Amino acid sequence: MATPTDALKLRDDELLITRTFNAPLALVWRMWENEDHMRRWWGPEGFSILSLTSDFRPGGAWRCRMTSDAYGEGRSGGTYSEIEKERRIVFSFAWDEDLGDPTLTTVTVTFEERGGKTIQHFHQTPFTTPEYRDGHVAGWNSLFNKEEAYAERLARGETP
Repeated sequence: MATPTDALKLRDDELLITRTFNAPLALVWRMWENEDHMRRWWGPEGFSILSLTSDFRPGGAWRCRMTSDAYGEGRSGGTYSEIEKERRIVFSFAWDEDLGDPTLTTVTVTFEERGGKTIQHFHQTPFTTPEYRDGHVAGWNSLFNKEEAYAERLARGETP
């Protein structure tokens, strides 16, 4: 479930989403570093992945092409700039086509494990308007719903 960020005094050009998964950190990390896993949970609910590639290393690129009945096809991508195993991932994010704002943003995802659960903090900035940021909040939360369900299925030993 998302954690309120009001007390953190975020700027208008950034977002922060914190999620807790009932799954160990090593498993959640593998879901980010392995593109076969990413294909199973990446993209908001209602979207299907048409292609996803991820060269998971500093300087490596990632690309995603997805589609939904409601929104059609979308393409996004970026480059990984920092990776600290089981601690932190920093990458750029941009849409290929004009979806309201073509701004290149920086995403920082940090991870911690507490009592066998993984706490994931997702930070993205800069956004050119609060409205554009708010559109991303809904999309990322939907994507994290899928990530959470997938992580917890794997943690229970279920086949993906």
